[in-house]
Amino acid sequence: MGDEHVTAPRVVAVVLNWNGLEDTTACLTSLAEVDYPSLEVVVVDNGSTDGSPAILRRRFPEVILLETRENLGYAGGNNVGIRYALERGAEYVLLLNNDTEVAPDFLRRMVEVAEADPQVGGVGPMIYYYDRPDVIWSAGGAIDWRRGRTRMVGLNEPEQGQFGAEPREVDFVTGCAMLIRREVLERVGLLDERFFLYYEEVEWCVRVRRAGYRILHVPRARIWHKISPCSQADSPLVHYYMTRNRLLFLRLVGAGATAWFHTLAEDLRILLAWHLRPRWRYKRVQRRAMVRALLDAWRGRWGMRAGLGALSVKKVEEGIR
Repeated sequence: MGDEHVTAPRVVAVVLNWNGLEDTTACLTSLAEVDYPSLEVVVVDNGSTDGSPAILRRRFPEVILLETRENLGYAGGNNVGIRYALERGAEYVLLLNNDTEVAPDFLRRMVEVAEADPQVGGVGPMIYYYDRPDVIWSAGGAIDWRRGRTRMVGLNEPEQGQFGAEPREVDFVTGCAMLIRREVLERVGLLDERFFLYYEEVEWCVRVRRAGYRILHVPRARIWHKISPCSQADSPLVHYYMTRNRLLFLRLVGAGATAWFHTLAEDLRILLAWHLRPRWRYKRVQRRAMVRALLDAWRGRWGMRAGLGALSVKKVEEGIR
């Protein structure tokens, strides 16, 4: 074990907390069982108001806790942790959602894959639903460049070994759990904080791939995500950020005219359906959120946007990422 400590690359895990004491506690307890010998855990508290920072400090004295004092969103909060990790000499940074629990060997398996090829820039595990532990939520991500869409590979598929055991290249891995090589962060930069929430990890992975690095999914590295697939359907915040940030993503990656056409046509179709079809009339708030998203994208208004309803950012994160 002593030699392992010397040779294992230093990893700093960044866990973002926003009024999520119960989830964050379970996540940190899970991380404490990880068998990787050179791991430091950092919690970035994104302006919590529930007293969770003090409680987490008391329960997990070995964990570094950084407080932003305001909600910087997924991108901004994680960037605080990434900067800390780089200052601490981390060779890899692990971004991990606070509403996940992990297998003890998940990190070791991901580091082994990254270390085997210096051109690997980012690595992601197999992610299952927490309440359906044999059903896949993400086996990596794919981008449909023609239609300007992104999707989770393997979404809702029962685990039947269909993705094999060997690492495979993907377009992106979700920010729910992403291992990032230090030199890649130094070369391509951090998450773009204009997104605030959603699409930031996809855009980052595109930058990484265009810089000549690979993004890999590791089927044998396993974690479980406490996500509710139904939460997004009625959330005005989800519709706002997903609509606006999809357009920002297309702009930043230089998507072609066909992708723009399909994206805008899809948004218009949804808005018309929600307005004209009686069964969707209850989606008035969601419709207003989408209209505002389109207007804000046109005007170049990014970052956090207030006044989108009472649903908290934490609930939005639980619904999608």
